Amino acid sequence: MTLAHDISGSGPTLVLVHGIVHRRQAWDSLLDQLTPYRRVVTVDLPGHGDSALPELGTDVMGQLIDDVSEFITEVTPPGERAHVAGNSLGGWISLCLAARGDVASATALSPAGFFVNHLDQVRAIGTFQALRSTAKLFGDGLPRALQYKLIRYPALAAFFAHPSHVDYSAALADCRSLISNELVDLGMELDFVLPPIVNPAVPVTVAWGRRDLILPVYQAQRVKKPFPQAKLIVLPGVGHVPMTDSPELISSILLAGSELRR
Repeated sequence: MTLAHDISGSGPTLVLVHGIVHRRQAWDSLLDQLTPYRRVVTVDLPGHGDSALPELGTDVMGQLIDDVSEFITEVTPPGERAHVAGNSLGGWISLCLAARGDVASATALSPAGFFVNHLDQVRAIGTFQALRSTAKLFGDGLPRALQYKLIRYPALAAFFAHPSHVDYSAALADCRSLISNELVDLGMELDFVLPPIVNPAVPVTVAWGRRDLILPVYQAQRVKKPFPQAKLIVLPGVGHVPMTDSPELISSILLAGSELRR
């Protein structure tokens, strides 16, 4: 299955994987900083953006990881091993690919999967479901409602520390995806278990927004148990989707994480 994607720039291949209910356009604010140094591939996960949702089996997470791994093989030039970076669900997928040894390096931004217990997972998914219910209340009036900053900014505050950085068209697309996305309803049951770590030398970078309200920063230290080699960075002043909050900072982290110099 070929996923919807865009390719730009030149250099080592860096595949960027968005989070749940997001789209490949989530990375657009970084492209000008990345494409002079990397061949950047942005992809829509299955059931997101322009990628269809296939029939799901019992192991939804395993299927997503396999789909992304196969996609990376498709878009990477022969003889090259791609780097991968992801946000939220995309961050978890990136770390799973690092554990399997499928990539040259992995950078995860506020990755999912490091809940302290099941209630923590319920809280995170419940936030998405509560926001979905609120968005549905606007019905056909949603496009008009989001034109008003007094509505748009609070609606985005759970995801972004700086909602003013998100323009109207992106906010509308994100809210519509939140309403329609089918994977959100499976979130309570998704099994976040890392694959066996094949190569512990794969470079791993994890950056976490201190103002993340979806996956709070207290989860960050849990990364070190499966990935003792990980470079862990806590980012002040950014939220769950840090690419929009601070494009220059996140670009520098992605470039450093995919240099293979550690």
